[in-house]
Amino acid sequence: MLETSARLLRLLSLLQTPRDWTGPQLAERLGVTTRTVRNDVERLRGLGYPVHATPGAAGGYRLGAGAALPPLLLDDEEAVAVAVGLRTAAGGTVAGIEEASLRALAKLDQVLPSRLRRRVDALQTAVVAVQGGGPTVDAEVLTTLAGACRDRESLRFDYTGHDGTATRRLAEPYRLVHMSRRWYLVAWDVERRDWRTFRVDRIRPRTPAGPRFAPREPPGGDVVAYVRRGVGAALWRYRARVRLHAPAGTVAERLPPSVLLEAVDEHTCVIEAGADTLQMLTLYLGMLDVDFDVVDSPEFSAHLGTLIGRYGRATRDRP
Repeated sequence: MLETSARLLRLLSLLQTPRDWTGPQLAERLGVTTRTVRNDVERLRGLGYPVHATPGAAGGYRLGAGAALPPLLLDDEEAVAVAVGLRTAAGGTVAGIEEASLRALAKLDQVLPSRLRRRVDALQTAVVAVQGGGPTVDAEVLTTLAGACRDRESLRFDYTGHDGTATRRLAEPYRLVHMSRRWYLVAWDVERRDWRTFRVDRIRPRTPAGPRFAPREPPGGDVVAYVRRGVGAALWRYRARVRLHAPAGTVAERLPPSVLLEAVDEHTCVIEAGADTLQMLTLYLGMLDVDFDVVDSPEFSAHLGTLIGRYGRATRDRP
């Protein structure tokens, strides 16, 4: 009986992976016959697990969604990842899931082997999280947007811009991006017929959802680069496109995620830098400690010319 129970748990673990298993494949993994596999599948069904079977050469077994959540079987790495993720979620940027995360973490901690609990505790002790610095988003709003992205359903929502202006939007959602402690929705704005980036904490979805849509190519082929560029443009008062006389790989480690970096050749690269003041922009580029050319910002070039004269007078020999 003990051997059968262990085999059922192993079978359940295999069926929880996102793929279809043929009878021979399961039999080989479990070291039994295909008849035993069929009998074990019936046992799982008798215990309430919805194991679906698709006939034919391309068919197989798969665990479906049931009325109740079945126990998840996790390997060591998965268990550690889930525990660390739950601890992070308990103090993260998604509002309303802190208590649920703590309850789930308490249940997981109770059954974790001591060797895994030590690994989780070591990670928690060594890692320091910086709280604050970004708005929280409603968990229900986030899941609604994620579902619309997955199902390719148009979204109707009220949106509050950075200047406080409220508008009503119809959009085709593409992806959610989490960057700099903020959540962003990248979507095709139907009325404006262009891609837009929306702050999720400023979105209030309206029901019902719109019709389904055919997927579009992501803006620029890279949704992350698109968000970085858009976020930088929205936050910076002054911007400058600058050519750096250094390899992109050398410069990349000194740049924050919001700065767009483009390699020109093995010796030079281009960035789009910005700041609230010209003085801060000068300081930021100076801290990179590489030679650079200003490509397309006359205002910033004029500011640098003023600084050159000032520093030249400061270092000129006096009689």
